[in-house]
Amino acid sequence: MRRRLALSSSPPPFVSFLMSLFVVAERSVNSMSTMLFFKAHYKKKFICLSLLDTSLFILRRGRAIVYMLVYVDDILVTGNDTSLLNYTLDGLAKRFSVKDHEELHYFLGVEAVRVPTGLHLLHQRKYILDLLRRTNMLDAKPVQTPMVTSPKLTLKSGSALPDPTEYRSVVGSFQYLAFTRPDISFVVNRLSQYMHSPTDLHWQAAKSLLRYLKGTTTHGIFFKQNNHLSLHAYSDADWAGDSVDYVSTNGYITYLGHTPVSWSSKKQKGVTRSSTEAKYRSVANTSSELRWVCSLLQELGITLPSIPTIYCDNIGATYLCTNPVFHSRMKHIAVDYHFVRQQVQSGVLRVVHVTTKDQLADALTKPLSRIPFTTFLRKIGVTSSPSILGGV
Repeated sequence: MRRRLALSSSPPPFVSFLMSLFVVAERSVNSMSTMLFFKAHYKKKFICLSLLDTSLFILRRGRAIVYMLVYVDDILVTGNDTSLLNYTLDGLAKRFSVKDHEELHYFLGVEAVRVPTGLHLLHQRKYILDLLRRTNMLDAKPVQTPMVTSPKLTLKSGSALPDPTEYRSVVGSFQYLAFTRPDISFVVNRLSQYMHSPTDLHWQAAKSLLRYLKGTTTHGIFFKQNNHLSLHAYSDADWAGDSVDYVSTNGYITYLGHTPVSWSSKKQKGVTRSSTEAKYRSVANTSSELRWVCSLLQELGITLPSIPTIYCDNIGATYLCTNPVFHSRMKHIAVDYHFVRQQVQSGVLRVVHVTTKDQLADALTKPLSRIPFTTFLRKIGVTSSPSILGGV
């Protein structure tokens, strides 16, 4: 087996890019034999294995540092010191049958381009085109939003499909696309809830998402050079948004400076009694994600200049994070309450109110109409690729 090496010589702000690829790699299944072989040759010598993800290896020599992200036969290598980087590449070449290393441009179906201005772009254009070709949607008319706002899609909408195989295959492909596309995160989560019993209306919604992807094949995450390493997140919830079971949907998006590094859209585990409770539970889930990101940054040798902040548009939920008096109506969420409050009291987290207009996680909890969705798309950091990448 010949392993491919992708090389990036950028020092952090590469961290944002590595963390976004981390989202892709940690959700995939590693080749056990490759990983065990890699660990056996390196772990005991000079490379540390990440405690947070078994795909990540870290080499430190003084202020010089090299990161290696390993997935089956693909290895992503980057660092801030050329000599240490070359030393690592030579070591890999001696122990593995590898191709010549090259600048990073394609990794796990994710395309990355160093544009003339020094910025990075992360997208899955080739993957989208292959999906459109497979579903005979290359000539489809593009739409401007991934999902219509009405009528609401439910489990009982429409008539059951005679053969759900294609629906399940396409939605599975959507799930991989969502790793680099926060703008489709909510729709993919919603469509995934119907995998066991899809209907014709669910399939129409899937085709609508394909038409949206047709018009946004080169959209991806924009990485700004000299990015400020402040960590913050937007947390939101659509209270009782499901008209069948009345369960709320959580949504959050985490930023390192201007770059989104993780996001999620997911139904809560049970029915909540108020919008404050729903959004407070969302804050608790977001704070858990922030703790993981902070731990990863610490392992990567990155020191944050300020306290991580969560922005929430519910005043009641924001007050609960700092109010020392536990409200009697919130006793049933005591675990979430104490989890967030302990972090706020210890000074490792801030929860700040933000207006609904400025809530960037809104589109991760419900479908939006064209104008607010276009505004959301611009604000969250999803943008079209430069002209050098070409169109469809």
